[in-house]
Parts: sequence; C-alpha cells; structure tokens
Amino acid sequence: MITASAYTFKILRTDRKKPDDTPRFQTYRVKVIPGLTVLGVLNRIRDEIDGTLSFRSSCRSAVCGSCAMVINGRIDLACRTQAASFGTNTIILEPLPNMEIVKDLVVDMTPFWKMYETVKPWLIRKSTDPEKEIAQSEEERSRIDQFINCILCASCYGACPVIARDPEYLGPAALAKLERFVLDSRDERPDILLDDVNNERGVWGCDTVLKCIEACPKDVRPTDSIVGLRKALVGKKARRLFGIKK
Repeated sequence: MITASAYTFKILRTDRKKPDDTPRFQTYRVKVIPGLTVLGVLNRIRDEIDGTLSFRSSCRSAVCGSCAMVINGRIDLACRTQAASFGTNTIILEPLPNMEIVKDLVVDMTPFWKMYETVKPWLIRKSTDPEKEIAQSEEERSRIDQFINCILCASCYGACPVIARDPEYLGPAALAKLERFVLDSRDERPDILLDDVNNERGVWGCDTVLKCIEACPKDVRPTDSIVGLRKALVGKKARRLFGIKK
C-alpha cells in the first residue's frame, strides 16, 4: 500500500505586471506519494488548489529544460526532482536567479537567448556544400558529445556569479555552445570570430568557481569549454606571432 505524506511547499510569488506586488512566499500543504516529482506537485497545486500559480514546463522528461528553478537552495529541473529526496517535508521553490521575474517561477529568458545567439551557434562552412553528409569519426564526435547534451535550460546562467555582477557577460551556456562548434570537425568558422569572446565579457571573465558545472542537469561542463576557448585564443595569438595561417 502506498502511503502519502503531508508536505509544505513554500513558493516565491510575485507578478511583474503589478508594480506594487511585493515578492512573498506562499505556503501550500500537499500530500505527496513516493516518486512524485516537484513538477507533479506544482501541477497539482495549479490544477486543484491555486490556478493563479505560474511556472514553465513541457516535456516532463528532463529534455526541454523549461522547468529549471531553485529547489531548496539548489538549481535543478522540477521534473526530475522527487519531492521526497530532500529528507525534509518542507520544500522551498524560487525562480532562477540572474533573470527578471515575470510571474512566480517564470523568468524572462531574453538575456540568456541574446547571449546564446551572439556566439553564432550553428555550423559555419566556407567549403562548397558536399553532395553527401560529412562523416565524423568516433573520436571527432566524442569531442563534442558533452556540449551537445546541453538542453538550454539556463541553469548554469542562473548559477553564474559573474552574470550576477555583470549582466553583459556571455555566460557559461553560450561559451559552451561556442566550444561545441569550435571543436566540431565539420565547422570552418574563421579565427577572427573568436575575437568576439577574447575579453572580460567573454572567456576571460569567468571566475572558474564551477557553479555552472554543479548546476547543470545534463553533466555538461561549461568551465571546461571556457578553458578550451582560452587555449584556442592563446594558440591563435601564437600563430599570428609566427605568421602561421590556419
């Protein structure tokens, strides 16, 4: 027989459309059965208790990344986090940091997407398009595997202390995506495109405190990508110094 336990959920509530709406925690008591996720609880609250509660969700399978939030002080996906996994019957839910709150657990992702688009996250080719697909070896593919796993949930963006003090910093997700294409054997982007991140708001702004790695639900290591881009920039400078063309 499955036994349900009573849990207290404290959710940060606010509404940007109401200037006088002071952020406050609202408490809900919900019975939770083993295996129920935080997203499952949120759906129950919205459907059965309070229809005004706002949050994002889509796939419920840790693929779309839309339900990223702060759960008991840790950034994670609500759809993959079981309510009973914390060892406490009180769970506090807050929106992702470093982005403006739209309503409740929904944040404005515009700055995140702006930085993402800045790095031109697509294959750039100079050669004539081939008649068939461009084959990759297992070794070539393995170099980009972890970065392909990124689901653009913005968890790393929310966890980044650099963005907290400098909103113009590109952020770990954008830089990880750039490294994904720099390492791709099919990509032919010119060296000059790396100049766009050769500054304090690019690869040299990272504090390397690994908060982005800790927050990523897909085991992407954005800090590794930033280190890789720094090495690429140093290599580029050396090629220029010795007159070597790529």
